[in-house]
Amino acid sequence: MWLKMTLFLILGLVVMIAAVLALGAARWQSATEEMHAKLEAVHLPNNSATYNANELDDLPAPVQRYFRAVLSEGQPIVSRVSVAHTGTFNMSETGEQWKPFTSTQHVITRPPGFVWNGRIAMMPGLPVRVHDAYVAGEGILRASLFGLITLADMRGTPAMDQGELMRYLAEAAWYPTALLPSQGVQWETVDDASARARLQDGNTRVSLLFHFDKQGLIESVRAEARGRTVAGKVIATPWEGRWNHYALRDGMRIPIEGEVAWLLPEGRKPYWRGRMTQISFE
Repeated sequence: MWLKMTLFLILGLVVMIAAVLALGAARWQSATEEMHAKLEAVHLPNNSATYNANELDDLPAPVQRYFRAVLSEGQPIVSRVSVAHTGTFNMSETGEQWKPFTSTQHVITRPPGFVWNGRIAMMPGLPVRVHDAYVAGEGILRASLFGLITLADMRGTPAMDQGELMRYLAEAAWYPTALLPSQGVQWETVDDASARARLQDGNTRVSLLFHFDKQGLIESVRAEARGRTVAGKVIATPWEGRWNHYALRDGMRIPIEGEVAWLLPEGRKPYWRGRMTQISFE
């Protein structure tokens, strides 16, 4: 009798957990689709159809080398991008608590915008779902346990808007036509291996330092100050992204792997390491 009751209790608990997980996943999917719809609502057609090498003439030398290394004359200008990633994410602000994640990301290039939808496995059966986005000029960060219990919800502040637009610009190595002057990026010479890129969307302006390797490819991207959340407060902190393992995708050379980190007084603190598993362009 006791064994039968125990089995019924366990079965009931399993059914209840499965129902909670299904409800959370459905609610999160609905919120993701709503963000995608808002992204598409502001999407505009490109002002040019293909890449013309003539627009490189006045650019810094390392930037010219980069575009010649990753693009060919007549390359279609990217309008939309869909990306899938897998990797690990450090959940600790001060220590090392790396957890596996999978994610999808949808990007538009005019105006700049993206929605990153991540699922971080805190432990088996305990997913944390994350939206990191820049939609219609607004930076958004949401995190939820099971898709039901809010862990973080930040949006719309100047620091959030700027930080997410910085992310878009840094990740443009995946969709390199978005870095062309015709797409709104202004380039400034720093030295023979580096250049500064500036991008403005509405009232939000960002600037990043790009460093190129000997093959002319983007090796790293750095911001002197990007908003880092510490104990619920946003603190301006130096930040760096590193890209590697370039491969040819739809006629463009793009990085397949990357790592991003905060540059703290005590040293470099990586918090995201990922590998692209799929990418498609329009």
